[in-house]
Amino acid sequence: MSLRSAEIATPPAVASVLALIGKTPMVELEGFDTGRCRLFVKLENANPGGSIKDRIALSMIAAAEADGRLRPGGTLVEATAGNTGLGLAQVGLLKGYKLLLVVPDKMAREKIQHLRAMGVDVRITRSDVGKGHAEYYQDMAQVLAAALPNAFYVNQFENPANPLAHETTTGPEILEQMGGDVDAVVVGVGSGGTLTGLGRFFAKASPKAQMVLADPVGSVLAPLVLRGERVEAGSWVVEGIGEDFVPMNCDLSLVKAAYEVSDTDSIAAARLLLTKAGILGGSSSGTLLAAALRYCREQTEPRRVVTLVCDTGSRYLSKLYNDSWVVEQGLMDRELHGDLRDLIVRTAGDAVTVGPEDTLLTAYNRMRQADVSQLPVLDDGRLIGLIDESDLLEAVEDRRTEARFGQPVATAMTARLRTLQAGQPLDALLPIFERDEVAIVMEGREFLGLITRIDLINYLRRAA
Repeated sequence: MSLRSAEIATPPAVASVLALIGKTPMVELEGFDTGRCRLFVKLENANPGGSIKDRIALSMIAAAEADGRLRPGGTLVEATAGNTGLGLAQVGLLKGYKLLLVVPDKMAREKIQHLRAMGVDVRITRSDVGKGHAEYYQDMAQVLAAALPNAFYVNQFENPANPLAHETTTGPEILEQMGGDVDAVVVGVGSGGTLTGLGRFFAKASPKAQMVLADPVGSVLAPLVLRGERVEAGSWVVEGIGEDFVPMNCDLSLVKAAYEVSDTDSIAAARLLLTKAGILGGSSSGTLLAAALRYCREQTEPRRVVTLVCDTGSRYLSKLYNDSWVVEQGLMDRELHGDLRDLIVRTAGDAVTVGPEDTLLTAYNRMRQADVSQLPVLDDGRLIGLIDESDLLEAVEDRRTEARFGQPVATAMTARLRTLQAGQPLDALLPIFERDEVAIVMEGREFLGLITRIDLINYLRRAA
């Protein structure tokens, strides 16, 4: 049966994507273990800039324009984990402002590429230093803003227009979509705006609604709420939430319950959201979902619980949705052997390889696509050689050879291979790396995988 056009309710055309910020959908999650509760997610990844930060960008820029801090032709300067920067770019560039962003070096490369594609001046700084250090991202942004003419330091961590955006838009939308019946809202804290804005709104509009904090293990916030304990900040891979200090915009007195969520659980929950609900969320969305599920399962009475899909997972395809990256970070359960097998990121089954009859162009394309500098050469599953960037360059730079990239891999590969056995200790890698070679690991005659210098460095970092 077809629907008549009059029965299809579609929104009218708008003059700018800025009009599409907010009014995001709400979805009830089915098929998840939520105990006696019902769990809903608000899809903030549906904002035009792909995250909840579009809301605060619009609010903070409008407030600065209204009070004269931001003038025509000015430059917006901000310290950001990426999404606030993307929101500021989404709003600010359309309004004719320039943008300078200071971003910690642990951020997903998709965010950096997105920002630079929009013409944003991105400065990458260290993620392993705290407030007060010259290279700490917030301090660095403040110094840069002070040195630039006609610049406005947005400062999402202290800007009152940040929580105001959630108090006046996100909160009312949630309450309306839930039919006025909300028992708990699970949020994370980056700048604190979401927690504070929603907390203020629900305290007035629906006081029964509890604010629940989802915090990465290593952040200082949940220990303060749970135990009144001031701890030294650790490290975590989840982006956009968790802090090493309490931002001015973060009112922890609004929190009624808090959960510390490991990176492993965050990534597992984000992947579960994709496979069970078809929702591609970012790493912080996984933290919120993991905490929300724990909260739901602990309740003895039926409750209606809301959490957020903070941003789109398309910005994390190289990270939490990349099995090799997850293994490198030690965030995927795998059997440990205490030998070289523990360092192999891509095993023979999922390694990128070429065959001897494949062309050099095929080898080049696979190196580029997988972001690797060497490929094993397999013939009927048997390792017969290795081709790396040096072999490829030497083969194609000779202009006397007409075929060049059309040559078979067998003509350029290295066939004399020095291999290691899987049971050997880590020390066996050092002579290999001193010869500027990659370690080829075998189990008997079976090829297991390759180990590079960065694989060893990642292993040592995890063990530190």
